[in-house]
Amino acid sequence: MTFVLGLTGSIGMGKSATADLFRRLGVPVYDADAAVHALYRGRAAPLIEKAFPGTVNDGVVDRRRLADAVLNDAEKLKQLEGIVHPLVREEEENFLTRVSTASLAVLDIPLLFEMKGEKRCDAVLVVTAPEDVQRQRVMARAGMTEETFHTILRKQMPDAQKRQRAHFLVDTSRGFASAEAQVRSILVCLAGRPGRRRFVSV
Repeated sequence: MTFVLGLTGSIGMGKSATADLFRRLGVPVYDADAAVHALYRGRAAPLIEKAFPGTVNDGVVDRRRLADAVLNDAEKLKQLEGIVHPLVREEEENFLTRVSTASLAVLDIPLLFEMKGEKRCDAVLVVTAPEDVQRQRVMARAGMTEETFHTILRKQMPDAQKRQRAHFLVDTSRGFASAEAQVRSILVCLAGRPGRRRFVSV
């Protein structure tokens, strides 16, 4: 039976890089963000256009237009989530079916705790970094503003709360080699501890 490890972390913490480390080490990884991007180019596009006219261009969701349509409207955001989340969950289930013979699979989900996705996981890894490192990374992104940064943070569970709920931690502020060593340590721990929810953070 496949052991499901949820992987999450706030913006700028190094979550995607950590997911890539698992891939390099041979672990299948489901990328929820990539699934959303694919859906915006496929099945979700006509549904979103019907709900939010003018947000789809040539069959592809225009993410900027969609953000403008829903970002400051809680009801519209909830409506969008009602369209997208079931499709993303279906993609996740399809992924787990495809890798059902693997001993371990990773679910890379940015809002894992916020969407109560941890209930579908056997353990959760939180990727973290000091606040100043997070801020420096995020503000270096093209087009990022203070307002956008804080808007994103308000939608995410605080890092401290995520760390308290984690079974494992990876601190990416120590460099790539350190992050890889931490991931390898987690894999060793998982290989030696096959039970459910019996882990401690490393």
